[in-house]
This record gives sequence, structure tokens and C-alpha cells, in this order.
Amino acid sequence: MNIVVLVKQVPEIALIKVDEAANEVVLPQGPGTVNPFDEYAVEEALRLKEKHGGEVTVMSVGTDRTESALRNCLALGVDNAILLTDPAFDGSDQQALGKILASGLKKLGDYNLVLAGKQAVDSDSAQVPGAVAAALDLPQALFVKKFENV
Repeated sequence: MNIVVLVKQVPEIALIKVDEAANEVVLPQGPGTVNPFDEYAVEEALRLKEKHGGEVTVMSVGTDRTESALRNCLALGVDNAILLTDPAFDGSDQQALGKILASGLKKLGDYNLVLAGKQAVDSDSAQVPGAVAAALDLPQALFVKKFENV
């Protein structure tokens, strides 16, 4: 079973600060980390791989700074990491990101299952996985907690 996990690099949540004078959130500088909900999906993919064989690939849209998040996934035992990067992707909204990831999945081609975390902790958005499923005309199951008898 070949599994692709969609991952997002997010800021280190513990390092986020609030500038009360400017009334704005100050995001930390630095490489960030893998979105925790996506990391749960990576862990589930690795459990499925252990049970059924195959490969686990992580895929992300970002810049060269995103490589650190992908390397963290490789350190967990993921087989492959794919970074979709282009200056034209900067500022993409959730629907555009879904289409970009769907294009990456079409090009990859050899997968049986796509997993993603339930939401991103930086934007609290849960739109990208649905946008990917819509772009690929595939069914989706949202907020899955556990796989049994797979």
C-alpha cells in the first residue's frame, strides 16, 4: 500500500508572541515545524505501512525553508519527501493549494491512499484536503480518528 501524507510547515506554536502595542501576532523566525495534526497522519501512515508494506511519501507546498519539516518526516521513517515549490505559489489560498497538491499527486501517480491532518494549527483551516479531493474527483473521509481492519 503506497500512502501519501500531505504535510504543512507551520511556525513553532510555543514561540508565537503577541505585540499588544501593535495589536498583532508576531510569528517566530526560523524553520518552523511539521503541523502537529499532519504528524499524526504520518504516524498513522507508518503504522499502515508496517502492517501492509508499501511506501510512505510526504508532500508539501512551500519554499526551501520547508525542507526542514520534510526532513523531520524522513527521520520518523517516511520513505520519500516531495516539495512542490515555485515563486508563483506564494500567497496561494486554500483552493489553489489544493489544486497544486492535486497536480503533484497526479504526477506521482502511484498511491493507494492520501492522508492529511484534520487542520493546520497556524490558520485553523481544514480546507486543503477537501480541495485536493475535489480537484482529483476522489471521495474523502473527514476527521478520521482511527483505522481498523484496513
